[in-house]
Amino acid sequence: MDLNAIRAKLDSLNNSGQQREKTDYSTIFWKPELGKQTIRIVPSAYDPTFPFKELKFHYGIGKYPMVALSNFGKQDPIEEFVKELRKTNDKDNWSLSGKLNPKTRIFAPVVVRGEEEKGVRLWGFGITIYKALLALAEDEDIGDFTDVINGWDMVVEQVQGNPYPETTVRIKPKQTPLSDNNDLVDTWIKTQPNPTEVHTEYDYDFIKKQLQSYLNPGAEETSTPTAGSETTPESTSPQKTDFTLETATAGNQDTVSKFDDLFNE
Repeated sequence: MDLNAIRAKLDSLNNSGQQREKTDYSTIFWKPELGKQTIRIVPSAYDPTFPFKELKFHYGIGKYPMVALSNFGKQDPIEEFVKELRKTNDKDNWSLSGKLNPKTRIFAPVVVRGEEEKGVRLWGFGITIYKALLALAEDEDIGDFTDVINGWDMVVEQVQGNPYPETTVRIKPKQTPLSDNNDLVDTWIKTQPNPTEVHTEYDYDFIKKQLQSYLNPGAEETSTPTAGSETTPESTSPQKTDFTLETATAGNQDTVSKFDDLFNE
């Protein structure tokens, strides 16, 4: 027998259900570049009353970001572990829980001016930009900037910060229609990537295994490319921390044993 073929098949079976076909994510996601670009946030095809979708991600646990299972109404092993850590009075536990706690990223459907032929793509951003956009929507002089008739284009400007790029948004001075082509507007409104569906939904056991590898850095790591991930400060893997989960009542145990105790129900 071909041992290499056997190993390849075993790896394939072990990772079954965790991989997706390769996709050109530049057709799904839009990411600002250094300089200025004009965009239009459009009404969401999935929630016409609110164009933003909040999703939680695990960064720095595996090789790639993982979307939290709680986004799909399911139990997530990392979030469960964070809750257990915060039941203790140990400051190291709380410090680790902060690192493991999922980070929120927000997605909005946008049309990029000058690139209208690419259709609607998803712009992913953090809390700072989110607050700025919500403040614009709350401004009585602006209001619903997604309105297809009397909405507002925006200028997204990105400059190189230290160490990460810094992004700001501002409203263009005049209200404009999304497009003079009503058929095109209809297509843009109806044909959009679904923020929830474009990210790989890993199963519970896979995410748990990634957490085990993170807590026990000496163990062999298992990683699988994720869908649609962007390069962000949060996506940079932090330095692993040697850590032992301790509670007020439990004696010292190694990290992996205590991890197993938490999930041994």
